[in-house]
Amino acid sequence: MYNAPRGVLRQTIMKLAVPEFANARVLVAGDVMLDRYWLGGTGRISPEAPVPVVLVDTSEDRPGGAGNVAVNIAALGAGVQLFGVTGRDEAAERLHAVLENRGVDVTLHSVETAPTITKLRILSRNQQLIRLDFEDGFHPEESAVLLSHLGEGLDSCNVVVLSDYGKGALADCPAFIERTRSAGKRVLVDPKGNDFSRYRRASMITPNLNEFEAVVGICRDADAIGERGENLRRELGLEALLITRSEHGITLIEKNEAPLHLPTEAQEVFDVTGAGDTVIATLAAVLAAGDTYAHAAALANVAAGLVVAKRGTATVTRNELEIAVEARGMSRHGIFTEDELERLVTTARQRGQKVVMTNGCFDILHAGHVAYLKEARALGDRLIVAVNSDDSTRRLKGENRPVNTLADRMTVLAALEAVDWVVPFEEDTPERLICRVLPDVLVKGGDYKSEDVAGSDCVTANGGEVRVLRFHEGRSSSSIIEALEDA
Repeated sequence: MYNAPRGVLRQTIMKLAVPEFANARVLVAGDVMLDRYWLGGTGRISPEAPVPVVLVDTSEDRPGGAGNVAVNIAALGAGVQLFGVTGRDEAAERLHAVLENRGVDVTLHSVETAPTITKLRILSRNQQLIRLDFEDGFHPEESAVLLSHLGEGLDSCNVVVLSDYGKGALADCPAFIERTRSAGKRVLVDPKGNDFSRYRRASMITPNLNEFEAVVGICRDADAIGERGENLRRELGLEALLITRSEHGITLIEKNEAPLHLPTEAQEVFDVTGAGDTVIATLAAVLAAGDTYAHAAALANVAAGLVVAKRGTATVTRNELEIAVEARGMSRHGIFTEDELERLVTTARQRGQKVVMTNGCFDILHAGHVAYLKEARALGDRLIVAVNSDDSTRRLKGENRPVNTLADRMTVLAALEAVDWVVPFEEDTPERLICRVLPDVLVKGGDYKSEDVAGSDCVTANGGEVRVLRFHEGRSSSSIIEALEDA
């Protein structure tokens, strides 16, 4: 059991944001494999042996190893080119087709002397019963051929990933690293075995805790991980070292920086297969988009928390990552665009939270507004306040209004404890916005019938409710303005 790290550690004070990946391009080289899944029900024990009989009714083929890294990068929206070694068989043809269908630019060197590495898993009722592996490993000569192909993609990529599963494709890993570094590219390595000297001069390596401790010795706490990790980083001449620590999260050791320990983001763990592939894929994509190691590590940690909730070798999309990032900051109050708000509402509903929405100009905030917003917030778990733009307020209230600009009005509202999310709208009524958000409860203050409230039709048709709250008498922006003018 790991103790909390002592001392002041570097903290993730950056606001996480998912970068644009359109111009990011990653080259992946290494051990590719085909992950096959046969699924079916079990209802009896075999009369031949005390084993369950699985009536297979579904099969799935997914890229594994370096192939899984590549499809994870493609799922985020980055460009990816993959180089690997396969046999010359049906499994290789299937692997090539699946990779291309997932948006990967793939070059597979095929050989007659060995089969395509294939892992067949048989599952029933979401339980893996057995895994069958088909592999002989590849001759070191095939690694040399793969290295010669590497130069074809170096000019057009931003970052290189070497995915080493010890199957032979990266038999001469130092040569791959040297070729990449000589081209001025960052190279990230997912290592294998306990001889990390073969990864010397890589930009970053990403061992899991067991792999790390096999090299540096057992680490009793996070302080020991940080100290030994820094020693290893210096010894190998790395820019950074990232250690994945299962339920304890990840640790980033970066040159000239204090260790960064990030707690796990996993809410539910279903299957850890391929989680390391998702981590290095996200790291590579974020770095290729021009971001920092710390930001890349934080996003990779979020992605890992998502992928372990899925079955088998799986991927995380950019949209899933964005929603998860927004969910991390859902407790803070803030001003959001409509697109951002829509993602927040989606995440809130996934968590079983009740969303309340109201609207108004809120020109001069007063005690009546505060009491009203508290009442509205009490009707659910999240309160959205939609605010009329300056032009919209002027059309409704007259040329002398608003007294306070939209930015000022939203800033004050966002500071209230009762308010979660603030969003502006341009129209005279928020009907379009309400029909887009579709809150569980729509609240309006004043002397209205519920059916006359803008957006009520959409909300009720969606199964929501409309509530009308009474304003507190004698409190309004107009009365405050009149009092100031008479003073």
